[in-house]
Amino acid sequence: PHLSPLCSNNNPYASFGATLARDEEQNLWSTPHDVTHTEADDDRVLYNMIVVRNQLDKDSEEWQKLNYDIYTLRQTRKEVRSRWKHILEDLGFQKEADSLLSVTKLSIISDSQNMGKARDILLKLSEETNIFPTSWELSERYLFVVDRLIALDAADEFFKMASVVYPKR
Repeated sequence: PHLSPLCSNNNPYASFGATLARDEEQNLWSTPHDVTHTEADDDRVLYNMIVVRNQLDKDSEEWQKLNYDIYTLRQTRKEVRSRWKHILEDLGFQKEADSLLSVTKLSIISDSQNMGKARDILLKLSEETNIFPTSWELSERYLFVVDRLIALDAADEFFKMASVVYPKR
């Protein structure tokens, strides 16, 4: 029997819906095909929550609570990312904002000498601004972003802008 091209196995769209659902589960940082969900501690926490939730009965209270916690954590991450993006755009990085914020397991620190400085700036951002929510645990992901800002000689400007836009209450 002749199979229509739509049903053939080499059709890239054949399992589109299934792929989307799978990507959504793996995509803990709301970036399609980002496979970094087990690369950092905070990703492992979220990944483990999803694994546990998926083993529970959807009608159970535990499932609903975990589902809510997962949703809340994802929303918090989106909010933090949007705060960073907002400042980057204000600093003139409109076109580069998304790529500056994109971190995958292929990302590297541009200069190991910058690691200490990047960590210091990240700590200063968390202690002296409100760019991260109070419950936020420092994310390795933003260490890469600060490193990129150092390489662009924009880290100090970013900190100043964050202090103005998101002052510590």
